Order: sequence, then C-alpha cells, then structure tokens
Amino acid sequence: MDLHAAAHVFVADLDGLDLTDDDQHHLGRVLRLRPGQVVTAGDGAGGWRVCEWTAAGLAPVGAIEHDERPDPPITIGFVVPKADRPEWIVQKLTETGVDRIVPLSAARSVVQWDGDKAAKQLARLRRVAREAAMQCRRARLPTVEPLTGFGDVAGRPGAAIATLGGQMLDVACHRLLIVGPEGGWSPEELESPPPRVGLGNYVLRSETAAIAAGALMTALRGRFI
Repeated sequence: MDLHAAAHVFVADLDGLDLTDDDQHHLGRVLRLRPGQVVTAGDGAGGWRVCEWTAAGLAPVGAIEHDERPDPPITIGFVVPKADRPEWIVQKLTETGVDRIVPLSAARSVVQWDGDKAAKQLARLRRVAREAAMQCRRARLPTVEPLTGFGDVAGRPGAAIATLGGQMLDVACHRLLIVGPEGGWSPEELESPPPRVGLGNYVLRSETAAIAAGALMTALRGRFI
C-alpha cells in the first residue's frame, strides 16, 4: 500500500473504480484534491491499486496489487458502553489492525440495542470502520459483527477473557479477546470455559481495555509475520 498517497478510498470494483457520491464529495470538495494527485483504491478484501485524481474521478496508473491477511486473524469482542464510545472503540481497533470486531451484550450491560436500534448502530459502526480504514490506509476492511451475546462468543476457538491478574497474552493461543463492561463480569461469566488474560497491572476503563487489547495483539502478531 502506498502510504504517501494523498488519500485512500474503497470501491466495489478495482477495474471500474466507481466512487460513491459521498466519496466523490470527500475527495473533491473536502480534501480538495488536485488533478494528478495520487490516490489508492482498495476493494476491502486485500486488493488495491494506485490511481490518480482527475476531473472525472479516479484513473488507474498501476496494476492491481494484493495484500495477504496477517496471520493469525485477531478478533476483539467488547461489551457495548454508553454514548459515543462504541464508535471510538471501533475506530481505534480498525487503526490498530484488528481483523474482526464483535460488539457484545453481557449480564451487566448498561446499553441495550434491540430491533431497529441494533440495525442502525451496526450500520453506524461499519461506516466508522470504513472511514477509519481509509484514514489509516488499510487494504482490508475489518469485519464488524452484529451485536452478539457473551455466551455465543465465549465458546469460539481461541477465545480468552480480559481480567485483572490473568495470564500472559499469547496470540498463538488467544485469537479472540473479550473485554467486559465497566461493572465487570458476572460470577457466571467468570465461570465460563475461556482462559483469563491480563492487560497490565491496573484497572482499565472498558474502552481503554478494548483498544489496549487490539494494540497488544497486533503488535505481538507482528513478531511472527
């Protein structure tokens, strides 16, 4: 990926390079790109190519490249906090390189997303992830799942629960780290099978824990790439 490009955008087809109205407006009116400036376009699945900005949109100037997905894939699950903190968490997890993001409900959840609200919030989080991926020049969009119950995620392979005093994080074993609510895990949740993993010596706010988990896991993964 050309990290020095003036902008990065996602398109449905790397041959057609058709922009959405919002992206056309962002590049032309907000960023005020000049004709000839370099823009990278990605398909969100690892494919990308160098383009240049023209009066008509994007014109290809390079062949289609492909970035392989880092291995192992990393997932962060977080119990949804109040206000705009879910958007902030998704934005920062995207920037750190997390592959899959799972908003969760748990026994001590304060925020409740039901029906239409859950669908609207999911669409919002996916927009935030796309915008963050454009800003940080990711070739791959992270997957943002619908709101999921703790029990459904705790049973997945490689899952671990973030708790104070847990064992050392190991991305060779822990591929999915679950971060709890401000009120902590219920006794029943703590009795569930996943191992406990620590994120340091101090009590972290839920959004801090989620982002710390993403940064630590992607940094540790980088040692094996």
